[in-house]
Amino acid sequence: MGFLKRVLSVILLFLFPGCAAFAGTAPSADVLLAQGHVDDAISSLQYQISSTPKNAQSHNLLCRAFLVVENWDGGIPACQKAVALEPGSSQYHLWLGRIYGEKASHSSFISAAGLAGKVRHEFETAVRLDPTNVDARADLAEFYVEAPGIVGGGTDKAAVQAREMATQDPPMAHLVQAWIAEKNKDRTAADAEYRAAIETSGGKAGTWLSLAQFYRRTGRLDAMQDALQHALAARKNQYILMSVADVLVRTKLDQPRAVQLLRRYLASETVEEAPAFKAHYLLGTLLERGGDKAAAEQEYRAALSLASSFSPARSALDRLNRQEPQPPSTCGTE
Repeated sequence: MGFLKRVLSVILLFLFPGCAAFAGTAPSADVLLAQGHVDDAISSLQYQISSTPKNAQSHNLLCRAFLVVENWDGGIPACQKAVALEPGSSQYHLWLGRIYGEKASHSSFISAAGLAGKVRHEFETAVRLDPTNVDARADLAEFYVEAPGIVGGGTDKAAVQAREMATQDPPMAHLVQAWIAEKNKDRTAADAEYRAAIETSGGKAGTWLSLAQFYRRTGRLDAMQDALQHALAARKNQYILMSVADVLVRTKLDQPRAVQLLRRYLASETVEEAPAFKAHYLLGTLLERGGDKAAAEQEYRAALSLASSFSPARSALDRLNRQEPQPPSTCGTE
């Protein structure tokens, strides 16, 4: 059997180059996903599922791979399958709710309203299955804050989640209270809650980043940059580099600094929450803004080499090609 498996592996590598991830020495699908090699992760997971279709973890990872490249329709069936295989998993319900939510945020009003009930149901189920799942409580609280009452939203419901989290994760509880204050247009209370989150977390980078994003939304750009500096100084995880760069890209401030941060991140160990292909895309955006179209094109192509279906990078590359016609091919015609 060992010999046959090796022969089959070699055949697969020749017939399907994307199946390199299936070889025994290749990184696992979750590692590929963390590294930003989404195409390879999807190929690997689809192969795993064809061999072991009842592996809920593989379906969940496949869902997350599709989610990160914004392919909601591709990922929803995978998340649904993971939940069907392990209905008692809080995490699988959480991810299904997340992908429903992302699709809703990119859909028409009517479609979004239809999906909102599914989002709420999955988040509420995730919390019910595991009351200690702070990520699920936070996502549910965010839904309650953002969603209108007609689909089950309400800041009073979010406040209940904040109280439940107060002993489990005090910084997150303060962040939820900050979201509620923002929703109620009470900027003073929101600022105080964001700072309480920073204090109770011991000054963690993520809480400083949340404060910076609040200042960006409210137009306090000098305060935003100060908070970003604190986030960078406090960072323990490299993904903060990309998160800070993303804020600078959105505000079009200190673009050289954003380029530097993205290059540092790409030279480090990347994570699923900040995939490498998105860092390449952001870097391409900055380089294009700076007039270096050749370097921008390289970054867009680097993004697509990792995630060929990532449409923002494809659109950016097409835009560059329209602006500067490419020389005729020297490879001949078929």
